[in-house]
Amino acid sequence: MGTGEEPLHGEPKKFDPSFKGPIKNRSCTDVICCLVFIAAIIGYFIVGIVAWTYGDPRKVIYPTDSRGEFCGQIGSLNEHKPFLFYFNILKCASPLSLLKLQCPTTQICVKKCPESFESYLTAHRSREKWNKYIQYCKPGFNDSSKSPAEVLRDQDCPTFLTPSKPFVRRCFPALETNKGVIMINNQTNFNLADGGIVNATQLLEGAKGANRVLEAREVAMKIFEDYTKSWYWILIGLVIALVISLIFVVLLRYLATVMVWLSILLVIAALGYGIYHCYTEYASLKGVQGSDVTIKDLGLQTDLRVYLHLRQTWLAFMIILIIVEIIIILILIFLRKRIAIAIALIKEASRAIGYMMSSLLFPLVTFVLLLLCITYWAITAVYLSTSNEAVYKVFDNETTCNYTAKNCDPSTFSESVIKKQCPEAQCSFAFYGGETYYHRYLTLFQFYNLFLFFWLVNFVIALGEVTLAGAFASYYWAFNKPADMPTFPVMASMGRALRYHVGSLAFGSLLLAIVQIIRVLLEYIDQKVKGAQNKFAKFLLSCLKCCFWCLEKFLKFLNRNAYIMIAIYGNNFCTSAKNAFFLLMRNIIRVVVLDKVTDFLLFLGKLLIVGGVGILGFFFFTNRITILEDKAPTLNYYWLPLLTLIIGSYLVAHGFFGVYAMCVDTLFLCFLEDLERNDGSTERPYFMSKKLLKVLKKENE
Repeated sequence: MGTGEEPLHGEPKKFDPSFKGPIKNRSCTDVICCLVFIAAIIGYFIVGIVAWTYGDPRKVIYPTDSRGEFCGQIGSLNEHKPFLFYFNILKCASPLSLLKLQCPTTQICVKKCPESFESYLTAHRSREKWNKYIQYCKPGFNDSSKSPAEVLRDQDCPTFLTPSKPFVRRCFPALETNKGVIMINNQTNFNLADGGIVNATQLLEGAKGANRVLEAREVAMKIFEDYTKSWYWILIGLVIALVISLIFVVLLRYLATVMVWLSILLVIAALGYGIYHCYTEYASLKGVQGSDVTIKDLGLQTDLRVYLHLRQTWLAFMIILIIVEIIIILILIFLRKRIAIAIALIKEASRAIGYMMSSLLFPLVTFVLLLLCITYWAITAVYLSTSNEAVYKVFDNETTCNYTAKNCDPSTFSESVIKKQCPEAQCSFAFYGGETYYHRYLTLFQFYNLFLFFWLVNFVIALGEVTLAGAFASYYWAFNKPADMPTFPVMASMGRALRYHVGSLAFGSLLLAIVQIIRVLLEYIDQKVKGAQNKFAKFLLSCLKCCFWCLEKFLKFLNRNAYIMIAIYGNNFCTSAKNAFFLLMRNIIRVVVLDKVTDFLLFLGKLLIVGGVGILGFFFFTNRITILEDKAPTLNYYWLPLLTLIIGSYLVAHGFFGVYAMCVDTLFLCFLEDLERNDGSTERPYFMSKKLLKVLKKENE
C-alpha cells in the first residue's frame, strides 16, 4: 500500500471525545428520494380512488350476466333469478376464456337451470315447450317480431338447452360417467333440429373451461368454512404463543445462560423425538395395503392426511429431521467456545431492553402499519381486478356496414341509427374489459399496486429497525447506564427518523422493492415458459432467480446495518451503507463467529416456541388430546388452520425475538466501533459494560 492510500476497507474509527452516542444535531438526508416517495404515495392513493370508482368486489362472489347485473341481487330485476346460464357453454373451452377469465358467450340470470335437452327449432313449434324455453332467452325478447333464423342470428335465444345442475350459482351440464363413458341423462349424443350433433364430451370440455376458476372458488369456500369453525382456537393458540414468548424474554433478562442452553437441549431433544416418531410410523406402515405408493404417483391432493398413510412420507420426514439434527450438533461443537461470548451479548441486550421495556411493544406499531399496507393493497387489487365491464360490439355479416366492430348499447340498439342503416347488424357481447384509458392501463395499475406494496412494506420495516437501533445505541453509548440515557429513547429515536431520514429509509426500501418486483416478474415468466422445451432458457431463468434471491438477502443485510449507522450518525443512506459495510469487513471474523452465533441462538428460541405451539395445535386439530376431543372442530383441511397457527406463532415470536436481534446487531456494531475508537485507557475508556469487558478479557484503567 502506497503512502496516503486509503485502506481497502476504509480507515478505522478514531477517538472523538465529543461523541456520546446518536448525534442530535443532524439534517435531512436523501431529500430527492423523500419527494419521490411522497409523490408515489399520492399516486397510489389516486390509483386506489379510481379503482374504487370503477371496481365492484361483488363480482368475485356473485355471478354477473352479460349486462353486468348481479344474479339474485335483492332489489334488482334479477332478484328471483339466482343462477347464471351460458348460451353456448362450448365456447368456454376456447383459449379466449383463459385470456379474459370469462366465457365469450352471452350469459343471463335464470330462476332455475334447464332440466331436459331441447333445441330452439323444436321448442318453437310447440307452445308448451316454448313457454319453458323462452325463460332462457334474453330479457324482454319477443318471439313474434322475428323469424327463427333471425333469432339465432341475433343470439336472442340459445341454440339448445342441456340438462344442468347449479354449481356455485352457475348452470353446468349434469354430467355423469357410466363405465368410463360420459353421459347426460343416459345419453351421449344430442341431435339438433338443424341436423347438427352435440355430444356429452364436448359439453364436458365447455364445463371445464367455465369451471376453472370455480373449482378454486369451491376449495376457497371450504377453507373459509374451516376458518369460521377454528378461528377462535387459532386465536387461543396465538395467545399461548404470545404468553410463552413474553415469559421466555423476561427469563432471558435474568437467566440468559440457563435459557439459551435449555433452548439448545430442548430443540435437540424435540428433533430426536421427531426422528423416533417418524421411524415408528414408517415401521408400522410396513405391509399395509397402499402404503408403498410413491408421492409422485399419488399426485397433488388437497387433503394432506392422505400423504400420512404413505411410508415414503415418513421416510422423507425422518431424513430431513436427521439432517437438521446433525447440522445443529455440528454447529454447536465447532462454535462451543464462541457461545459464551454470544450469551454475554444476549445478556447485554437483555439489560438494554430491561431499561426500555417499551421497545418490546414497538413491534405492535410495526404490525399495525404492515396490516394497513396489506389491507390497502388487497382491497385495491380486488377493486382493480373487478373493474372490467361487459363490452358490446356491432357485428354484421354485410361488409357494407360502416359501424362494424364499433361499441354499442344493447338496451337501445334496436332503435339506434346503426340499426336503421344496417338492418342486419346486431349488438352482441364481445368481451369483458373496457376501452377507456383506465381499462387500457389496468395491468399497469396492478403492477404499480404491487410495486408500491413492496416499497411501503419495506419502508415500514426500515422505520422499525432505525427506531430500535437509535434507542439501543443510546443505551450502549451512555457511559453511566442508565443515568446518561435519554428519558424516552424509543420515541426520541422514532422522532429523529421521521423528521430527518424518511428519504434515506425510502431509498433503502426502494432498492429492495425493485429487486423483489424483478423476482416476481421472473416467477411470472417461469410460469409462462414452463411447458417450453428450451433447456437453455430454463437454465438462464434458474440462474437469474438464484442471483436475485442472493441479491435480496444481501440488500436486507446491508440495509439493516445501514439503518443502524443512520440512527447513530445521521448520514445519508449510501454513506451509512458504505461505513457499515467497511466496519463489518474490518471485523469479518467477529461477524461470522459472534454475531451469527447470536442470531443462531435466538433462532433456536423461536424454533422452540413455534415447534411447541405447532405440536400442540397438531394434536388438537387431529383429535389426539383426550380432554379436548369433544371441543375440536371437524374440518375439511385441518392443516390450513394448523399452518395459520404455526405462521402466526412464528410472527408473534419473531416480534419479540426481532427486538432482541435488532438490539444485538446494534450493540454489536457499537461494540466494534468501541474497540476501534477506544483502548481502555483513562482518556479513552470503553463504553461496553463491565461483564462484557470481562468476557472479552478487556478492562478500563
